[in-house]
Amino acid sequence: MKTSVRMTSIRLDTKLADDAVKVLHVKNRSEAVHVALREIVALKKFKEMMSKHGGKLKFEAHGR
Repeated sequence: MKTSVRMTSIRLDTKLADDAVKVLHVKNRSEAVHVALREIVALKKFKEMMSKHGGKLKFEAHGR
């Protein structure tokens, strides 16, 4: 997947961003923002899927 990266300027809570760097085990604030954005998008998609299909999906253990 090719990503598009452009420079942008945002106001950022630097304490929060530094905490995110530590919690996410990433190298810098920029990477923390990217990881956090990917996570929140994935969470939103997961919640939508569960809302639509919750209780209708079957999960089986791998290799059984």
